[in-house]
Amino acid sequence: MSERNQGPVALRVTGLAKSFGATRALKSCSLDLRSGEVHALMGENGSGKSTLVKILTGVHAPDRGGFEVGGAAARFAGPAAAIRAGVLAVYQEVLAVGPRPVLENVWLGADGVFRRRVGESEKRAKATAVLTELLETCPDLDAPIEELSLSDRQACGIARALVRDPRVLILDEATSALDVAVRDRLFAAVARRKAEGMAVLFVSHRMDEVDTIADRVTVLRSGDSVATLEKHEATGAELVRLMTGAEHLTEHARRVGAVAQGAEVVLRVGGLRLHERAEPVDFELRAGEVVGLAGLEGHGQDVFIRTLWNGPAGPGTVERLDGGRGTAIGSSRQAAAAGVGYVPRDRRGEALFGTLSIRENFAAATLGRDSRGGLISRRSSLGRFAPYREGLQVRMGRESDPIATLSGGNQQKVVIARWLAGGPRVLLLNDPTRGVDIGAKRDIYKLLDELTGRGVAVVMLSTEVDEHIELMDRVLVFREGSLSATLPRERLTRQSLVAAFFGREIEEVEAR
Repeated sequence: MSERNQGPVALRVTGLAKSFGATRALKSCSLDLRSGEVHALMGENGSGKSTLVKILTGVHAPDRGGFEVGGAAARFAGPAAAIRAGVLAVYQEVLAVGPRPVLENVWLGADGVFRRRVGESEKRAKATAVLTELLETCPDLDAPIEELSLSDRQACGIARALVRDPRVLILDEATSALDVAVRDRLFAAVARRKAEGMAVLFVSHRMDEVDTIADRVTVLRSGDSVATLEKHEATGAELVRLMTGAEHLTEHARRVGAVAQGAEVVLRVGGLRLHERAEPVDFELRAGEVVGLAGLEGHGQDVFIRTLWNGPAGPGTVERLDGGRGTAIGSSRQAAAAGVGYVPRDRRGEALFGTLSIRENFAAATLGRDSRGGLISRRSSLGRFAPYREGLQVRMGRESDPIATLSGGNQQKVVIARWLAGGPRVLLLNDPTRGVDIGAKRDIYKLLDELTGRGVAVVMLSTEVDEHIELMDRVLVFREGSLSATLPRERLTRQSLVAAFFGREIEEVEAR
């Protein structure tokens, strides 16, 4: 750590342990977070990260060990007590009250039952300042927050913490819903507050983010803090080794770039315009290939993959081809009937039925296969789920448990299994590894290899550059609503991909 970051300890954790019945979520966790420092916390799902954050924010009480805030022993009776002590957290899932105004969402929980703790003018001034810092242009504070994009709604959640000027800010996978531009502005905002003495505990699965922002990294494995590394020690290989005991991010790499040009075309897009000023998109997807969709957030790739599923809203066609015969796709129902599956980006809002069980979530798209005499056969759906549970290594208790009891990565595996059960020939994956750990990513990567080996074609939007480099046969880069570049395997590098995000060829960047 640099000399200027040798500030006083803002948060000290010593030997924290927490069990839930027979499950030991935390065995012994210790770390020091200093004022003026960004301290990353990494580990696979189930390593104890979420439990640690919930103890620090007053959701859970530890069984053993303790922690200090500003040198004083702390044990919060609830989240409100943590907030009063200056410890605030922003989580991966976007927490917003959709119909309520942006301003109300930013200041959610700030007022008492009978009186306002912060005046209206001060609320507006602070919200405007922070949201402008994060979004460049402040949205209408009186508009319903549900009108904003997922990234902008998450920025409002981050603003909810920043307007309170926390002593300790915990970002628990909070960047996973942000687009690249907003994330970069957040990092700049964090750097400014770090210089003013704020301490940040940064929980992330993204190594590029940790490399960019963190001063030190603590790794958790199976409930224990196994190492704290200085920035120069925290190489990708070392972090993978500490988290998993393995040496590489992908144990089972795909044999990319091996799809024959003569492979059958299974999906065709013709003259598709994502908005009225955009250039038309023409695209063919072949059996057994993985095509990546990339670009800065909001530049069209998300609209494109949704159009493949829902059909065009304007000019252009989407056709599912089978033996050369085309079936037009004009709705998600038609897409599913034609052998197309779709895994959405927002698990919570678009894919999960939170009140239903794991089994019911799995069977939702293929329920007709479990109908016997007008009644749903539980045994049938369990039998169909079993091979996917094993193949995807879904870590769970009973199939009757609520889907909410699973980690984010295992919830995602259930959603993927739901669509695989329909036997798709085309699978659309909208940022499928967002917010999931390295182990779950490996399982999904292995699945891609198995699917493409059977001739399934995959279109995968990813916000992680490394995924494109490691997994894709080719990448379509979108810019300002148009398809601006197609990078085949032989030209696909980190430099060429990032350069394409900004409308440049790699030769231009290297010449600068």
